[in-house]
Amino acid sequence: MQTIDYKDFQRIEFRVGTIIDVKVFEKAHKPSYKIWVDLGKEIGIKKSSAQLTNLYSPEDLMGKQVVCVCNFAPRQIADFMSEILITGFDSEQGGVVISTVERKVPNGARLY
Repeated sequence: MQTIDYKDFQRIEFRVGTIIDVKVFEKAHKPSYKIWVDLGKEIGIKKSSAQLTNLYSPEDLMGKQVVCVCNFAPRQIADFMSEILITGFDSEQGGVVISTVERKVPNGARLY
């Protein structure tokens, strides 16, 4: 495993936000959702395309606080511009388990 120093870690904008809308992404090549995340006043509402359909329904995701990378360059996926990356971990059963917080924190709070 390659090591980095703390300065490298600080360059990544990990922020928490609340999922406020989820739609099935019909035009995606792999089963995905279009997700809108409220990241607080400073950042606002951002969009993400996420392959979370194996473990989550849209209803499961609504209102969840998720950990996002907010400073990747936007990425065009079919007809949708994905602006953030919702983080998660591979599950042993297949699919991705989203990264979330143990207690509610303000939208836009930064991970340290």
